[in-house]
Amino acid sequence: MLDKVLVLGGANVHCKLVNAANAMGCYTVVTDYLTDSPAKKIASESLMYSITDVEGIVQECKAKNVTGILSTHLDPGQRPYQAICDRLGLPCYGTKEQFYQMTDKQAFKRLCERYGVGTIKDYSIEDVENDRAEYPLFVKPVDSRGSRGQAVCMNREDTVKAIQIAQKESSNGQCIIEKYMAGAPEVQITYFFVNGEAYLIRTADSYRGAEEEGLEKVVVCSVSPSRYDEEYVRTTHPKVVAMLKGLGLKNGPAFMQGFYDNGTFRFFDPGLRFPGVEYEKIYQAEYQIDFMKLMVEYSLGGSFSIDRLPSDLHRLKGKRAAILFPTVSPGKIADVSGVEEIKAMPEVVSYSQRHTIDGVIDWTFDVNQRMAEVVVLADNTNKLQDAIQKIQEKYRVFDEHGKDIIYAPFDVSRIEG
Repeated sequence: MLDKVLVLGGANVHCKLVNAANAMGCYTVVTDYLTDSPAKKIASESLMYSITDVEGIVQECKAKNVTGILSTHLDPGQRPYQAICDRLGLPCYGTKEQFYQMTDKQAFKRLCERYGVGTIKDYSIEDVENDRAEYPLFVKPVDSRGSRGQAVCMNREDTVKAIQIAQKESSNGQCIIEKYMAGAPEVQITYFFVNGEAYLIRTADSYRGAEEEGLEKVVVCSVSPSRYDEEYVRTTHPKVVAMLKGLGLKNGPAFMQGFYDNGTFRFFDPGLRFPGVEYEKIYQAEYQIDFMKLMVEYSLGGSFSIDRLPSDLHRLKGKRAAILFPTVSPGKIADVSGVEEIKAMPEVVSYSQRHTIDGVIDWTFDVNQRMAEVVVLADNTNKLQDAIQKIQEKYRVFDEHGKDIIYAPFDVSRIEG
């Protein structure tokens, strides 16, 4: 009988899961509340259940004899994923408690503190109300995605307003108020567990847009390995591995975002998942390791076809990689040019477009300002900079009036290491 795999979410980032399951001969089902999701177009079947509709999805899976569930890249699907797997008795790479600890930012912060892993100084609402907080502050929901509900606050009045917005974006009505780490370099760390062993598979420097351009909440380029890779491995990696193993992680991905603060790595955002980008395609191209097929395997049988990974995946054989997010200003997209030339570049691993022709872009100053995602792999930093510059010179997005709406190209001189 054909295995049936259901993928929670139909965004671009889910297409690689569907493609992997299709290539393995599975019958694929994608569900979300949208009619035109990219992943639905390549799946065997699509459903209109929201990824948080646990009861509806469970009943549909029973009726269709679904044999595997997948949710690997977006936070909102993580807890429902675990609940659905639990109800159906299907393999899940995490427990209810693990997903809670790795999606609730407050719980994650307390977890880090128990293991001596750095975090950012935080404040309570009472601290704000009684003028005990030191500005600027950063206010965010306890659990959300895509920088929604986040704000930098310079005074008490702005903070009170930001708290109300963040609370509305959070599933439990709570928010986090932290010291704003202005100017501190941002890093991302990703692990993959196989049979209880933690493998560091990615370190990255995240470059956000400029505050004067309104993109200070948006990562416009990330570069790997991080310029702090060796320092992280030496000073912090053992503590993080101890923490994740202490949480009981056995198989699958885990990632964290943080800041490098004068010798201390301070983490603020976790996920029991992969980052929501196409970076895993580098492992296919460079190491012939297909993490998406591994996740399909796990969803069907509760194990991987491998028993170990290379210990130095994060070092990329001495090469450097980038994920470039070209951003656009408001307008209705009429045409995109340069794509085929970009895809033909030897350094380009993949190109994926986040907005379609006839799509309308507004000023949201969050990840919706990203037009596309380009994964780049080069022999060294200079060649990486050159490739990114060429991509930006070739890439154009036009509105219905023929105006190029590309916004704030990335300055490649910012890349260090």
